[in-house]
Amino acid sequence: MSSSRLSRKRQIPWIHRWSRPLIAAVALLGMLNTGYLTITKLFGGETACPTSGCEQVLASNYATVFGQPLALFGLLAYTAMFVFALAPLAVNPEKNKPLRTEIENWTWLFLFVGSTAMLVFSGYLMYVMFSQFVVPYGAAGICYYCLASALFALTLFVLTLVGRSWDDVGQLFFNGIIVAMVTIVGTLGVYANDNAPATADSGAASGQAMPAITTVSGPAEIALAQHLTSIGAKMFGAYWCPHCHDQKQLFGREAAAQITYIECDPNGQNSQAALCATRDIKGYPSWEINGQLVSGTKSLQELADLSGYQGPRDFRQGG
Repeated sequence: MSSSRLSRKRQIPWIHRWSRPLIAAVALLGMLNTGYLTITKLFGGETACPTSGCEQVLASNYATVFGQPLALFGLLAYTAMFVFALAPLAVNPEKNKPLRTEIENWTWLFLFVGSTAMLVFSGYLMYVMFSQFVVPYGAAGICYYCLASALFALTLFVLTLVGRSWDDVGQLFFNGIIVAMVTIVGTLGVYANDNAPATADSGAASGQAMPAITTVSGPAEIALAQHLTSIGAKMFGAYWCPHCHDQKQLFGREAAAQITYIECDPNGQNSQAALCATRDIKGYPSWEINGQLVSGTKSLQELADLSGYQGPRDFRQGG
């Protein structure tokens, strides 16, 4: 009898025995990925990006849904997959086999629906990343956090398909089509209005704008801004660039409105991408002062020194 049981156990494919732990492991990786992005977005931290593509994508309107970071919804999705994968393992099959079987059947359905929706949604985001960022900016437009999340979603889908013997493949395929259609319609609906990025043909006035400046300028900031403008100094940046926003925050709302800001992204408001292309810009923000081009966020003290500013220097934001 024991040898018969052992024989049946050996006939179970290894992927069926290990599919749930593997799904849970991949979901955990997804939780770490999206959790990191969620924390940095909610608490104002700076995301460690290997390329500027992360900054572009993560600062775009696609990265926010219903006023919340998209990564937060990804975190919730991966957490749900993690719970669905491990839930049946909490029930001892020898003590309550009917309950264990019922939980397994339901959670497999949830895993399939969840992984299908995540795969379709990730596929849409990959299309957005390559069409909106990689095509115009090349490799610099790649968001590796986004690629990782898409890879995790694909892996979860594959593991769900091969992780058990599905009784009715035809019905499973039909259910997958329904889930995919609902996901696509929902995704297009979410991004139809506020979250849809403007195109270069939509006009400068309707282009993407940098977040509002919330700090208040003092007399020193305003005087420096006026001086920079008077000598023809220019700040080159992009609406999605968090460092450009930080630079303007140092000036404050009133002073930032007086500096000469050049928008370099074709999708930004009042874009002057052609002018930016004539400069050897290494990164954003970049300042052109007295014929010298310098990159990076500069303190107001540094800008004052570079421009020969002789006015007051009691800058409110630490200079």
